[in-house]
Amino acid sequence: MTSSKSSTLYLSPPRSDLCLALGLRALAALGMALLLAIVVSLLLEAGNVFGEIGVLRLLTDTRWNPTEQGFGLAPMAVASIASSAGAVMLAGPIGVGAAVYCRFYCGPRQSQWFRQMLGMFAGIPSVVFGFWGLTTLVPLIANANPPGASLLAGTLVLSMMVLPTIALTSYAALEALPLNHLLAGHALGMRRGTIVIQIALVAARGGIAAGMLLALGRALGETMAMLMVSGNIVQVPTSVFDAVRSLAANIALEMAYATGTHRSALYACGMVLIAVVGLSTLLSHRLTEGARNA
Repeated sequence: MTSSKSSTLYLSPPRSDLCLALGLRALAALGMALLLAIVVSLLLEAGNVFGEIGVLRLLTDTRWNPTEQGFGLAPMAVASIASSAGAVMLAGPIGVGAAVYCRFYCGPRQSQWFRQMLGMFAGIPSVVFGFWGLTTLVPLIANANPPGASLLAGTLVLSMMVLPTIALTSYAALEALPLNHLLAGHALGMRRGTIVIQIALVAARGGIAAGMLLALGRALGETMAMLMVSGNIVQVPTSVFDAVRSLAANIALEMAYATGTHRSALYACGMVLIAVVGLSTLLSHRLTEGARNA
């Protein structure tokens, strides 16, 4: 009887652990409540334009002219998705290559220094990227094809901004691989390059893809840099040299003076951004879970 009681007391969690668990649960619930409150408030504010214009027309109309009740989000949605996807496509190979070099081809000190530099690169404010793009990149593009402020400029600036995210998440995915996978390749007489391409990258593809989707989410929500270098003209781009306006930049430009249906349409822009970012985040989570299960 005594041993049974002692074992029960031994297995009971300390009061401090219970308090910590309850506190962490409360913080997690608070975070979810804040996210839900933001989504609900956006839905309520955007309800006016959804009722007057209709969701389908709002998403397919190519005309944005608030003074004439034109609230088409299609041109800005196309610009946001095109610039963000282009940025990930440009930064993806570079970021994965940097991760492979950092994980397999340089020493521990070099790897640590390189990752610290990437972390510092990721922390640079977006306004600095936008300022550099406006003063350096836009004039270079203008020399080839005026006016310079364009979809291409926005894509290039975004690619630099998401590069550290892709590189660091890819490195984490490669570092998390079981050592047995790599040792098996060495045991079969494979060269290092073959092991990297045929074993490491294949095994870490889920984590790498998840990192790219997270980078896509960051690029979609970028405001200041796109506002400074993309030209801010609402149109469906037919060329990478066309000036465009993203959804996030549109909110920043017009929220200060928007009223009525116009203001509601800007909230609808936020809803579209949240929906796309949420979808990419969900897909990233699925890919990560799939990679772990595999």
